[in-house]
Amino acid sequence: MAAGVRRLPEERLAPLLRAYDRTIRAKRAQAALLLACMAIAVLVSARMAEIDPARLAANIDRFGSFFARIMRLEDGRPVWTDVAEWFWGARRWLVLLADTLLIAYVGTALGAVAGFAAAFLAAANVAPHPVVCFAVRRVLEFCRTVPELVFALIFVVAFGLSPVPGVLAIAIHTAGALGKQFYEVVENIDMRPVDGVSAAGATWTQTMRFAAVPQVMSNLVSYTLLRFEINVRGASVMGFVGAGGIGQDLVEAIRKFYYADVSALLLLIIATVMLIDLGTEKLRHRLLHLQEAR
Repeated sequence: MAAGVRRLPEERLAPLLRAYDRTIRAKRAQAALLLACMAIAVLVSARMAEIDPARLAANIDRFGSFFARIMRLEDGRPVWTDVAEWFWGARRWLVLLADTLLIAYVGTALGAVAGFAAAFLAAANVAPHPVVCFAVRRVLEFCRTVPELVFALIFVVAFGLSPVPGVLAIAIHTAGALGKQFYEVVENIDMRPVDGVSAAGATWTQTMRFAAVPQVMSNLVSYTLLRFEINVRGASVMGFVGAGGIGQDLVEAIRKFYYADVSALLLLIIATVMLIDLGTEKLRHRLLHLQEAR
């Protein structure tokens, strides 16, 4: 086999090798330039954030000591030696954890509905008018750019300390995030059914309902489930600003140095998020399999 391979003459091979070497050198120069830019950006960011490497190195051991402290009860025993003492507030914490899940669920549902409605107005291929498409996209950008905690702080001032600010904050941020993902899915649909239904005399709403929605529904549900996982984690810290949920007890335990309570609350949150992740992952895979079967 090797004997049958023909070699180009040197006068034809040399220009090709030189072009190959130039290409390789150019790619290496681009990679080196990118690494240099990243290093400069890191140094500038560290300078602006007033990061002191010497101070960080001198206090790095405190990370380990903190985690070792939260794994011990007030009398110094390891937390697993007395689970009843460790989870002394389990009844109250589970109620707060249920509040957190409800905040995430309601916020995700409201945000998904808003994002679903906005997606068809923001998708360039089906939007009723370019001005509407532009305006809706800017609104979605605003909703997902402002952090959830900022929205929560604003709504806490307006509605007081309750789960309502957390629900509204998550709903607005979810609408912005899912709206973008949804309209990107809509922009990739097959336009032939849309053109056919529209040619039959259907209104814009009827066209979206019968020609666009069936093509994207499984993807939209999958993105919504993924967003629900994210929102459960987000709702866990809403209590930091008084927006309800288990985060309120968590921040109180941190401020009062109730180390064992901190580890118990973190364990509850982590276990809950893991269970939700596993459940929604199975649902997403099932939806994808159903879509592929079609």
